[in-house]
Amino acid sequence: MSFIDAEVRRLKSTDFRDLDLKEAGIWPITLQAVLALIVLSALFWVSHWFLAAPKAEELEKLRAQESQLLRQFESKAFKAANLPAMREQMKELETRMEQLLEMLPTDAEVPALLDDISEAAISNQLEVEYIRLKPAENRDFYVEQPFDIKVRGDYHRIAAFISGVAGLSRIVTLHDFILTPIGESDELELSLLAKTYNYRQTTAASGGKK
Repeated sequence: MSFIDAEVRRLKSTDFRDLDLKEAGIWPITLQAVLALIVLSALFWVSHWFLAAPKAEELEKLRAQESQLLRQFESKAFKAANLPAMREQMKELETRMEQLLEMLPTDAEVPALLDDISEAAISNQLEVEYIRLKPAENRDFYVEQPFDIKVRGDYHRIAAFISGVAGLSRIVTLHDFILTPIGESDELELSLLAKTYNYRQTTAASGGKK
């Protein structure tokens, strides 16, 4: 009789209800092997759950951190490679900004700007009913100075006046146009809201606060 046949016979003749764990050493070898496999599987699961799983989670966190750091590095490397071009663009923007700031009137220059608008109306043979300043309005980065304008004249002269105001050396924006016919004549009455802007006062005020 072979060893395998003997083990099979012992396993078949074993009453599992009478098995005592203390006598595991004399159990059939096949049963001992199954028990050992179960114990090893349990130990493997426990060691994986309590030892390997936290390390795997930590590894995933480190991989995510690595990806984030790589993206940051790529972004900084791109900026470093393009730094000369960015500096050149910044100089161009600063030059453009200075040019635009030169086109904004100071408080002292606003009366002269109103005179220029009045002269533009008179030179186009318009009747100026009023050019009236309104309260200045503070914005985040500038002061907005609105004023109302009302003039009278024919359509072509009014159009030339609007073009002249838009072409002044100081920035003036025009809003809320109302063009009304006057009686049976060819004359029209133009009412509008004009705005100019002051950035320098805001900058000075910020510097004073520092």
